[in-house]
Amino acid sequence: MKSDLFSSENMAQQATVPGMTLQNAKSVKYAVNGEMHARQGSMIAFRGNLRFERKSQGIGGMLKRAVTGEGLPLMAVTGQGEAWFAQEAANCFIVDIEQGDSLTINGRNVLCFDASLAYEIKTVKGAGMTGGGLFNSVFTGYGKLAVICEGTPIVIPVSHQQPVFVDTDAVVGWSTRLATSLHRSQSVGSMIRGGSGEAVQLKLEGEGFVIVRPSEAAPHRPAQN
Repeated sequence: MKSDLFSSENMAQQATVPGMTLQNAKSVKYAVNGEMHARQGSMIAFRGNLRFERKSQGIGGMLKRAVTGEGLPLMAVTGQGEAWFAQEAANCFIVDIEQGDSLTINGRNVLCFDASLAYEIKTVKGAGMTGGGLFNSVFTGYGKLAVICEGTPIVIPVSHQQPVFVDTDAVVGWSTRLATSLHRSQSVGSMIRGGSGEAVQLKLEGEGFVIVRPSEAAPHRPAQN
């Protein structure tokens, strides 16, 4: 049987070392030897002796997810084997987090990560309860994190001289050391007249970067039981 479908770039090769690699632009391959974590429902294939179990977020994480519709529903993958992860054909990127690093990522943009990384669901300071994606996951420790993005992400430097304002539905993540607050770019009069649809943004100040996607997030779809 012959086809471009069977080209070498599409063929999955046996892993030689444990850990995370890009299978292609839309999926991540993880050679598991022990334990790793992934978002629930993101596994598309696996081989070997692997177990997939729902991972608790703790009481605080569950409450925040119930209130906001956001969060990071995880599963623990344990054993020995290979697994492939993807989410609605979104682009995949691997971030190497080193000791002392800290990265804030929206829960909807997390695909999978090493068990050596610590994460905590936190409220975005200054954001209150308005807007979307304002309960984010803060990753620290040492290891690899796979991030997904619908479309090609834009990484914007932030400095003390040039703060950056981002749509809360488009933000993917940012340097944790940045200060955050809500910024209203419309006058009350403009809002009464119908407004521009861009009334409130997340303001980031300090030294670092912010990652945004080239579109606003789709409306939240309730989880199916």
